[in-house]
Amino acid sequence: MLTTFEIVFFCLFVVISLTFTARGIQQISNNISSAQGSIQFESAIRQLPSAIWRMVSLDRTFKTRPTSTIIHALIAWGFLTFLFINLNDIVFAMTSYRIVDKLGWFGNFYRSIADVFNVLILVSMILLLARRFLWGGTTFSPRDNAGLSMEAKKGIARDSAIVGGFIILHNGARFIGEAAFLARTGSDSYQFFASLLASQMSAWKPTYLVGLEHAGFWLSMGAILAFLPYFPKSKHIHLFFVPISRALKPVKIGLAPYPPINLEDETITLYGANTLADLPYGQIIDAYACIMCYRCQEVCPAYATGKPLSPATLEINKRYALNQGNTLENVNMLNLISADAIWSCTTCGACVDICPVGNEPLIDIIEIRRNLAMMESQFPRQLETAFKGMERNANPWNVSPATRENWKNGLNVPTIEENPEPDVLWWVGCAPATDPRAQKTARAFADILNHAGVNFAILGKLEACTGDSARRAGREDIYYQLASQNIETLNEVNPKLIVTTCPHCQHTLANEYPELGGHYSVIHHSTLINQLVGQGKIQFSENSKNNATYHDPCYLGRHNGNTEDARSVFEQAKIDLKEMQHSGMTSTCCGAGGSQFWKEELGPDRNNLKRYLEAKDTATDELLVGCPFCLTMLTDASKSDTNPMQITDIAEFVAQNMIRK
Repeated sequence: MLTTFEIVFFCLFVVISLTFTARGIQQISNNISSAQGSIQFESAIRQLPSAIWRMVSLDRTFKTRPTSTIIHALIAWGFLTFLFINLNDIVFAMTSYRIVDKLGWFGNFYRSIADVFNVLILVSMILLLARRFLWGGTTFSPRDNAGLSMEAKKGIARDSAIVGGFIILHNGARFIGEAAFLARTGSDSYQFFASLLASQMSAWKPTYLVGLEHAGFWLSMGAILAFLPYFPKSKHIHLFFVPISRALKPVKIGLAPYPPINLEDETITLYGANTLADLPYGQIIDAYACIMCYRCQEVCPAYATGKPLSPATLEINKRYALNQGNTLENVNMLNLISADAIWSCTTCGACVDICPVGNEPLIDIIEIRRNLAMMESQFPRQLETAFKGMERNANPWNVSPATRENWKNGLNVPTIEENPEPDVLWWVGCAPATDPRAQKTARAFADILNHAGVNFAILGKLEACTGDSARRAGREDIYYQLASQNIETLNEVNPKLIVTTCPHCQHTLANEYPELGGHYSVIHHSTLINQLVGQGKIQFSENSKNNATYHDPCYLGRHNGNTEDARSVFEQAKIDLKEMQHSGMTSTCCGAGGSQFWKEELGPDRNNLKRYLEAKDTATDELLVGCPFCLTMLTDASKSDTNPMQITDIAEFVAQNMIRK
């Protein structure tokens, strides 16, 4: 189709475009290789096929915004179709040979699919641009206190316009060029839309149609070649990095353990992340994989209560800082996100769970906290009491270990010395052992275990804080001290099964102690209670609570995938459970996680009050929980209510309602 001159010019255009594109890709490659760690290529290659499938299926994207997600999916799937169509167009332009016309039924089918998607892409792109620029509202514009950089503020709208304009130009020109070809050579029954347009051109002179074919090709393929050098700096780069990111981050329930620090390595002179160069390479990939959809911001409890934290802003600021040509060493983390935002995170994991491309801004936040807390001694002063308590008395309440068993006075609760071969080792946890309100949960659970005839024991004074609060606050040194002490004790005891009354303890023992040599089978007390109910060892009397709701703890639900055991217990108890709008894996944080329990909350609103009010709007009698921190936070929130709900742990509920023989 093309003349010899056009072919030569096109080839020259390709070389120039790819040369400049390669420079941009090289810069990205340098940035990733300058970060911490090395890519495990073998495992990444093994996981790449499933990662590509997950990207193509847009599995996580469909969690929210179904309408816009379907529109986006049509564009994504259409572009996959166009990979072969564009190849066909280039071959035809160079040789006058149309591949799709020579492939029989497959070629017919493919032309039909391409014709439909050509139109769908155009319509969908116009709708998405209208949504972003006309109907988007605050969806794509974070609050000023979220700290979006000036470069990003200017660049996001420009980037969206360029990408949208490129897609419309490419597909629109290709559609018109194909219609001109059909008007000249005859309609194609497998291309309904292009043939429909071709019928309007059938009376045109052949020279006009040939000219329109050429113009369609040059505008269509020229748009690609002109866009390619911009591609590495555009948000469109996520097409390349999403499968890479997902191959490096396999599907998992909950959150992976934070990157460990070898505190025994005396050559380490820096802890955490001061600059982008201090982050693991996966966090640099996250910046390029981000599609700037702000889904993470929508589910962030800190952002929802007016705090300056937006996970989206962090990732976007990283991208634009790198696009400015900065090296990783030249980008200070606190130029990308404020210290107030860093200390507002509850580590609830909602941002990680919702991200369509598997980004983990939570890892960045923990790495920055490590640097601030361990290198700069910059942290909220209210955390000092918890830090000192964990260092001196092995619990953040700073209560003497000598009193750790006082809660069980008058109860049949054997220690490991008294019962060295238990079937279940009950990890009581700091809150149930020291906090007066949480002690009621512990006493209720002890009642349940004894009623069901469970052979159990506790560590008593041998038990120390798991270090959860220290690790979430960046004090890896305190966490290491406590974890090492507990692992030594547990390895000596060698428990068959550990049950915890705190999801934070469960998560730390089960998912984080293994990296330090502690491998244990750990379950939450709701799981054990559900098992006992299923075995008939616990039966319920008639329940008068007809209007209750259940709050899923973040560290039980999102972090460990357990949303059903507690509900199964309530179902067996014949309780009328009303589900909140945010429940299960979409539950909203009570505000205690990430060491927030030990400090004053920033912002105009409180997480615990916001969650309590949602519960009160859902049910009136009782708010059921499964975490001592949630219990305290929501109880505190209820104090502002003139007609407060009853806040009850699942263990207390069961102890109150089980039939006693």
